Amino acid sequence: MRDYKKIAAYFSEAGALKYKKRSGWWMAGIDNPESIAGHSHRTALIAFVLARLEGADAEKAAAMSIFHDVPEARLTDLHKVAQRYFDSEKAEALAQKEQAEGLPQEIGSELKSMFSEFNAQKTNEAIIAKDADLLEVALQGKEYHDNGCKKCREWFERAGKELKTASAKKIFKEAMKSDGVWWKGLKAKIR
Repeated sequence: MRDYKKIAAYFSEAGALKYKKRSGWWMAGIDNPESIAGHSHRTALIAFVLARLEGADAEKAAAMSIFHDVPEARLTDLHKVAQRYFDSEKAEALAQKEQAEGLPQEIGSELKSMFSEFNAQKTNEAIIAKDADLLEVALQGKEYHDNGCKKCREWFERAGKELKTASAKKIFKEAMKSDGVWWKGLKAKIR
């Protein structure tokens, strides 16, 4: 039997990610950083493309990327300084387990499996999902840096060093050379 009330509650809880901010950017001085949901969305897009470029399962890598931060609805996004004071992996695993308990068993089990696979970093899809997470941080850090936050350089430099896949490294290299003005040449011509 499916408990649609619990499924609706899961979606409501996941919606909280739209309002929770990525806390590491506050350490760099960003007053209004991106939301966890915004980060997860672009991470999933990156994971899908990276997986296709690397010949892996794009849907699995994207799903892993979109679900891996859902525990932050309960825990918030804890920056690296805060994480040094407790076992964040254990806390995330417990939050994910409890969140999945409200879902139908087969879905909850699949999410638990994805979460474990992501953390183990042994499959191509997990490595790609992690690279997507790092690449998204690098892109966001570069965007903040280009808009005046010089402290954000550390974020994109560190993320770039941790990338594993050839495609992510190539995209990172190109992104770091970019001025970030993706809309050049798209303005309407004056008639």
